[in-house]
Amino acid sequence: MDPYRTTVITMGLLDGKKIVVTGVLTDASLAFRVAQLAQREGAHIVLTGAGRALSLTQRTARKLDTPVEVFEFDVTNADHVESVRENVRASLGRVDAVLHAIGFAPEVCLGDDFLAAQWSDVAVAMEISAYSLKTMADAFLPLMSPGSTIIGLDFDNTVAWPAYNWMGVAKAAFEATNRYLAKDLGPRGIRCNLVAAGPIKTMAAKSIPGFKKFEDVWDERAPLGWDVTDSTPVAKTVLALMSDWFPATTGEIIHVDGGYHAMGA
Repeated sequence: MDPYRTTVITMGLLDGKKIVVTGVLTDASLAFRVAQLAQREGAHIVLTGAGRALSLTQRTARKLDTPVEVFEFDVTNADHVESVRENVRASLGRVDAVLHAIGFAPEVCLGDDFLAAQWSDVAVAMEISAYSLKTMADAFLPLMSPGSTIIGLDFDNTVAWPAYNWMGVAKAAFEATNRYLAKDLGPRGIRCNLVAAGPIKTMAAKSIPGFKKFEDVWDERAPLGWDVTDSTPVAKTVLALMSDWFPATTGEIIHVDGGYHAMGA
């Protein structure tokens, strides 16, 4: 044996981390790619699902390298805040990171007629797509400690987008909610950040009328280019934020869009 030979021990970016991932519907979901890569980087994860989509999440969970537990968490049901917390406590013991990948707006909130939606419709979009970030914090903060992190998947809303309408308004509220959570949770050592992704072909994207308009221009305008079928760049950024490598970053929106957001005409 060579006495000068050194043994290199490789560790995953998220070795030992306990992570909750919401929003997995199919293996095309951004959240699925996050869960998949998180496992490969050494994390222990659980998924959450809700309503009629819960069984879909459970089926998709079996496609991960290592199948994981799936717990019900409907962000509009106050009873689920405590029940999901206790389920996760029993499964993971603690929570080092949570991914918020939840969003929904009634059909009338999307499309070409911004004025068509009534408050009852908008309220649904706001509760599920924005206020739910605070609801998620309510659920998992008791299991978190200094160094833990909350991360949300975003779509930049500093401008108005075709057809996005009230979901865009909800995303703007989502971004504001993240800033206020960052302010409130920073003294506890908990970070809150968003990843603003470029358009990716997911089930959620298919529900947006005119989504192809984004596809047609994004790759051409983004200086790094953009592949609407590749969720890996977004997932890798989420994993970096879940790691210990961003210890002093909070209240931030990190764009993973090929640079599209920074370009003019």
